[in-house]
Amino acid sequence: MYTQQIPRGFLALLFIAGLVIGGVASLYVSLQQIKSLETDVSELRSQVSKLWGSQDILYQNFTVYHNGTSLSELYEKVKDSVVLVSVKKRSGSFAKGSGFIYNFTGKMIIVTNYHVVHEAVNISITFRDGEGYRADILGKDPYADLAVLSVEENVPKDKFKPLRVVSSSTLKVGDPVIAIGNPYGLVGSMTTGVISALGRTITEDYTGGFAIANVIQTSAPINPGNSGGPLLNLNGEVVGITTAIVSDSQGLGFAIPSNTLLKEIYALATTGEYRGHSYMGIKGEDMDYYVAKELGAGITYGWLVREVVNGGPSHGKLQVNDIIVAINGTRIRNGDDLASYMEEKTLPGNTIKVTVMRKTGNTWKEKIVEIILGERPSPPI
Repeated sequence: MYTQQIPRGFLALLFIAGLVIGGVASLYVSLQQIKSLETDVSELRSQVSKLWGSQDILYQNFTVYHNGTSLSELYEKVKDSVVLVSVKKRSGSFAKGSGFIYNFTGKMIIVTNYHVVHEAVNISITFRDGEGYRADILGKDPYADLAVLSVEENVPKDKFKPLRVVSSSTLKVGDPVIAIGNPYGLVGSMTTGVISALGRTITEDYTGGFAIANVIQTSAPINPGNSGGPLLNLNGEVVGITTAIVSDSQGLGFAIPSNTLLKEIYALATTGEYRGHSYMGIKGEDMDYYVAKELGAGITYGWLVREVVNGGPSHGKLQVNDIIVAINGTRIRNGDDLASYMEEKTLPGNTIKVTVMRKTGNTWKEKIVEIILGERPSPPI
């Protein structure tokens, strides 16, 4: 049988041709894939362009939520309840502050700070719509920096949109809060922050050296003109009355707790004053490591008695250099604790049990002293 031999050169040509055809096919497929990718990229660019073109619309519809609460909706709910308080002082100077509407047993009144209306000869309040009316002091308490105002009777009733005041006893450090007021006369400004501390004390010139106790500390920015405005929770309920700032501080403001207002409002609105501030008749300072070392005491906390007022409630009961460490079993770490306990838990005429560390000879011993509390003297005019 005859078999024809295929030349080796021809086989080589076939092999080379296969490689060329395979390369062309691969190149064609790659070109098709590149074309498809270019199409996808073009579509993506178009979509991105559309997104950039509409970003202004997206931002305009953006709503800020805080723990599920829309801050803009909350503001709309309470803005008409906050008023501008304008005051002419005896000195002839003018001052501005804030206040909010409160429903006292059917009568609409304005709550503000005492220091806003201190030495006032003329007072007016202005609603958010710009209409203003004369106001008068209905009651005041310098020791709590509170005042309530009555407004002239011809004010239309639909202007009064009172805020709800709730207990501040459930507040905790870290709770979010909102302040609304008129800083520097900028009506209806809102700021936000948190409760940064509780049970603080602050002092003012008009209190005669007595501390304003049990004060809320907040990081919500507070500026001159905010005084007297509401400090709100996320439900739009009043938990405090903004009152003061620390000069040159950042994010440090104070508010009178709503519990103080709730405790005093009846007396302020019906008698014009509050006479429930108890009085021990002592002066002193906080204990610390160096004071303890100076005294030779083995305790570094508490409140050190430096003076006992002659004839006062503590006369013959407490002694100079006694260290108050507890009242009625509640630990007293410092003057803030002492003042806050006295303000929140006691009234004039109450008997309290004061635990002190007292030096007898060369030893310090614990002693419990009973004191009948008096009423704090009237503040200086």
